[in-house]
Amino acid sequence: MTRATFPKALTTAGSLLRKATVYELGMWRSLFRWILRRPTGPDGTVAFGYAAVVTPLLIVFIVVSTIEIPVLDLILPWKIARIVAAALGVYGVFWMIGLLASLRVHPHLVGEAGIRVRNGISIDLALPWDAIETVRRRHRSLPSGRTVQVQRTETRIVLNIGVSSQTAVDILLREPIVLPVPKGTEEPVHEVRVYADDAERLVTCARQFLRTDLPERAG
Repeated sequence: MTRATFPKALTTAGSLLRKATVYELGMWRSLFRWILRRPTGPDGTVAFGYAAVVTPLLIVFIVVSTIEIPVLDLILPWKIARIVAAALGVYGVFWMIGLLASLRVHPHLVGEAGIRVRNGISIDLALPWDAIETVRRRHRSLPSGRTVQVQRTETRIVLNIGVSSQTAVDILLREPIVLPVPKGTEEPVHEVRVYADDAERLVTCARQFLRTDLPERAG
């Protein structure tokens, strides 16, 4: 590494460390909010979860990781190794519980201001009603398991915020806009697709708020 590239590398490392710290603190805050049963959104909003399909898998990981802690304590011959393994194991279990909590206490929200699309502590996207043309239910499978995926055609850019490689709600925008989503796109998008456990109810609720004085886009 040259002297010229060292400051840049140091800045990048510092940025990654800050992001990791913010994410870690957000996980623990989510866990405490879940334990204390704090409200998931402001008054007047309706919450829509999206974690039902991934909850069983996370629970399996939590249970297996919990079982591994005493098993490693029995098979490791060195005391220091047992202490380190136990500490890492307990931390890992609470981290996964915190991940589950972050999905539970940050649901999508529908209210007078618009639709708030969320995914844990990573995504919090506010879409006001005057930016939304229509909301419809349509189940779609995504090509990969990544949460954020961008699809492009010759005329449209679609931002997918999926869960378990699927979306269930299409949010069509009146005009293309740039949306600040991590690992998304800096280009204006025409449509946002998200997953919700009760997609039908979310669509029904959203349509009660949508303006009806402008025509919906066909298709």
